[in-house]
Amino acid sequence: MQAQKPLFVTADSIDPLFAEPFTDVDEQRSDPVPHRYVSGGFKGTKARFSFYFPPEAQYQGRFFHNTYPMATSSDVGPFPIAFEVAMGDLGFTLDSGAYYVQTNNGGVFRDPTVDPAIAAYRVNAAAAKYSRIVAAEVYRRQHRPFGYLFGGSGGAYQTVGAAENTDGVWDGFVPFVPGCDHAIPSMMSARMHALRELRRRPEAFALIADAYELGGSGDPYPLLKDAEAAAFREISLLGHPLKGWYNHAAMDSGYFSNIAGMIPAIDPGYAEDFWNKPGYLGWDPDALINQSRVQFDATVISVDLGTPVRIDLSALPAFDAANAHLVVTSGAASGASLAIAHVRANDGQDFVELVSHLNPEVLAKIAPGDAVRIDNSWALALETYHRHQIPPSMTYYAWNQFRAATGRPLYPQRDVLIGPFGTINAAGSMLEGRHSGKMLMLAVGLDLDAYPWQADWYRGQVAAAKGEGYAENFALWFTENSHHENPMTPLQRAHVVSYGGALQQALRDLAAWVEEGRRPLEVNYRIEDTQLVLPATAAERGGIQPVIQLAANGGARAEVGVGELVEFSALIAMPQGAGKVVSAEWDFEGAGDFAGWAEIAVPSEEVSLTASHSYPAPGTWFAVLRASGQREGRADTPYGRVQNIARVRVVVR
Repeated sequence: MQAQKPLFVTADSIDPLFAEPFTDVDEQRSDPVPHRYVSGGFKGTKARFSFYFPPEAQYQGRFFHNTYPMATSSDVGPFPIAFEVAMGDLGFTLDSGAYYVQTNNGGVFRDPTVDPAIAAYRVNAAAAKYSRIVAAEVYRRQHRPFGYLFGGSGGAYQTVGAAENTDGVWDGFVPFVPGCDHAIPSMMSARMHALRELRRRPEAFALIADAYELGGSGDPYPLLKDAEAAAFREISLLGHPLKGWYNHAAMDSGYFSNIAGMIPAIDPGYAEDFWNKPGYLGWDPDALINQSRVQFDATVISVDLGTPVRIDLSALPAFDAANAHLVVTSGAASGASLAIAHVRANDGQDFVELVSHLNPEVLAKIAPGDAVRIDNSWALALETYHRHQIPPSMTYYAWNQFRAATGRPLYPQRDVLIGPFGTINAAGSMLEGRHSGKMLMLAVGLDLDAYPWQADWYRGQVAAAKGEGYAENFALWFTENSHHENPMTPLQRAHVVSYGGALQQALRDLAAWVEEGRRPLEVNYRIEDTQLVLPATAAERGGIQPVIQLAANGGARAEVGVGELVEFSALIAMPQGAGKVVSAEWDFEGAGDFAGWAEIAVPSEEVSLTASHSYPAPGTWFAVLRASGQREGRADTPYGRVQNIARVRVVVR
């Protein structure tokens, strides 16, 4: 896929595009904490950077450098994704003795006319190197600050790409919630397929969610119909976490709209083949997907080329047209097919919002009066695109379900693999495992967007590339009960926790590894049927996250009458060397509010708690306990507080 080897950047090399840095802001600031702010760019480019320096008394000779491909500003967050610390927590960074670095990636992400390595790591590398020059001036002494690059999701691709294509620029790397280099768009298309199949019968998802709740059966398959079971088995073997369906009612296609316009441009004949050739789901006249295919004609009322692009229409279809295409059937743009991100009806106005990276020349030709058609043929066809995108190596084991015993694909394969396009756009190159410096990768157990097994896949890449001694420079953390993004809704807060504290501790532990030789604590895990399995106790699991064993009346499920007290007991334990339990909070009714603080008089490696609660009405309730551990056992700091959560079922008669 790649035409040429990407530019390799070293500590002493000079990137010809970014050879002339300048600063245009240098000032003291007090918000949110006292720091010196320096901002600038590189002459002749759109590239911008910002540095945030702590007072000299706090500075310990290092910097944390955050990256995300769709960052449009070099100032601290917010990025267009809820990553908390990844948006640039200056309080944490300065408390860690570090200054903070961020760029805008040159403002060229997804620009097909430029080298993808520019946004992937070249701008970041140039800024990181220049930050050392500025740091010497700020602190009035010659020194080489240690540098640590970190980024999540698309930023994880950037971080790994930087680790593999530079040497001596950064000393360590923390890619978090990472994907493999064939993840796009398969993880998203598989979810779309599962959502459509399982939403045909309203109770199907509820049965799945209940089965994997604590106190549930653990096996929903006897309750599912054949097509439902097949769709659920397929996405489970691709790695979608089994416990992740609790929020099924609010699920959509995730980040699919970000790449929906890319596939028709790269593989334009796919939809036609899907509906007309054997081996594709759409070709089968008995397949239920045929009942969902619809087209809807309308007329353009007005066009707004802002962000997002908005096109007002004479009417909207009754079906959900998100991820469908707006096909222009008359006018100067006739023949254009544009991916739809959202469909809106607001105050009597019907309009669509298009994905943000479509061809501006085509968009400029659309005018009022043009006839258009909303067509979901592409959206439906792409739901099973992952079946026709099997990677060349069986090390991508999530796709092996689509191979015969001989290894031969069960379905027709496309001439082009889309995954590498997305990977190279974000990382600058394919991921080979040949990174420089030290890398501490952070993955989360309920990642619904970059399934957890992909971190294990990259570990395999590193082991294959570096041999037996690979662990000298690579470590992997898994935390359970966290999403790709951090929880926001009450329902999410009752099921998952933020991994922000784990990410903070990862940066601090990476610095200790590089600067003092203390290797981070490992997490023991295994992968079964592409699902992450973590040991049940802190002693077996290791890592840095507290492990909670919670019981109601002594078990995972309690049955009581209305008003009858339920006795809860919990054991919260930290893995050896991970720190101490510093806080715990009860949410007896699973509302996500955690109003019941549990008193922990003295932070300890192991804490036992008891509580009682009664329920006012019949039904199934879930009591929740959330706990935090902190490496130094400090209950007075907001930083490095690593969370976990546990739930227990109470059935009230």
